[in-house]
Amino acid sequence: MSTPLSRPSYAAVLRVPHARRTFSAALVGRLSYGTVSLALMLSLTRSTGSYAVAGLVMALFGATSVFLSPYRASLVDRHGPRRALLPMALLYAALLCVLAAACRRPGTSEAVLAVTAGLAGACTPPLGPTMRAVWAELLPDRLLLQRAYSVDGVAEELLFVSGPLLVGGIVAVASPVVGVVLSAVLVAVGTLAFVTSPATAALRPAGRAKSDGPAPGRGGPGQGRALLQPVVVAAAVGVSVSAVDLLVVAFAGEHGLGDGTVAWVLAALSVGSAVGGLVNGAVAWSSPTRARLPFFAAGVGLCLAAAGLAPGLGTLVLAVMCAGLFVAPALTTAYLIADESVAPGFRVRAGAWCNTAVNAGMSVGAAVVGLLVERLPLPVCFAVSGAVAAVAALVPWHRRGSARRAGKGAQSSSESSELPEPSSSASSSES
Repeated sequence: MSTPLSRPSYAAVLRVPHARRTFSAALVGRLSYGTVSLALMLSLTRSTGSYAVAGLVMALFGATSVFLSPYRASLVDRHGPRRALLPMALLYAALLCVLAAACRRPGTSEAVLAVTAGLAGACTPPLGPTMRAVWAELLPDRLLLQRAYSVDGVAEELLFVSGPLLVGGIVAVASPVVGVVLSAVLVAVGTLAFVTSPATAALRPAGRAKSDGPAPGRGGPGQGRALLQPVVVAAAVGVSVSAVDLLVVAFAGEHGLGDGTVAWVLAALSVGSAVGGLVNGAVAWSSPTRARLPFFAAGVGLCLAAAGLAPGLGTLVLAVMCAGLFVAPALTTAYLIADESVAPGFRVRAGAWCNTAVNAGMSVGAAVVGLLVERLPLPVCFAVSGAVAAVAALVPWHRRGSARRAGKGAQSSSESSELPEPSSSASSSES
């Protein structure tokens, strides 16, 4: 499935056979994740008339989606995308349609809404981790893979920006349940196109593994230690980034700024992240990925701490944008390390652990910063949120846990020098 390319670039990534079709299909399915949260929240609020009930139902939906992600990914690893991912997506889409119908029906029991939402979240297909596993299968060259992961990360960020805007347009002319149904259609159509791609078919199932934890394969303990660094850093970045939302709202209130300024600051974070991701992917790094990850995490932390000292809106926007420059590189590098750290058949699961860490970190960060803002000065809150990412940079890293791909072609010289020799787990066929 792989094609050796002499000029590693973003264009070269998309010229790989079947890459554009597969990536486009995955993005269609993943757009559902950018639309479903707002559409479902609005639908539940209108249906129940209670923010508390809507929040509880959304919490169940998010919890089952996030914390069961590694186990859903293990099904993809064991049985392949076509046998595991497509049934998940169709069931997820069906349950979203049931939720939409329940929200349209007056007097629907709150318990029914909660159970249905919990079941829907439990079936969320891991399209992001699977797409990254497909990239790793298509691109044995580590420089090209770095670029592919950067494009993937930036595109995903744009989906989460455009998704709510799309729902906003729908709500202006129709009921929010239309947005829920649209989310179901997107994930079903996108997943169907994704799993029928020849590139996705290259991910071969590896059978049942002994463990679903972050230490898969016969070299479990070694691989588990190797995944510790990227998982912890991903979680810490999630905590720090999620804190920005509420901290910016508090900053605007403290300085007498309008609510509209919040959107500009958060947009600066997204722009910075997109720029940083593209630059990171374009650079031919001479240092190992595990050495770069602490640098990116520390960059996020220091810039956020500096944001707390901003005297006005202009300097806050600049500081937050600088923090964003390190966010996408940190997460992209974490995914690269996860891919390097496990045998090929465990890639989806390894990526899902990083994904779960980010989402769990964002949930924790939003909850904790809400308590801190009411008790501590705002600069201290910024410093604490930044310190989480900075401290994660101190997590020790182990070169020995990485598992190279068996039977792949030669890698680029700058990247192959950073990858350790394969351990006994490298012969395993799962991620």
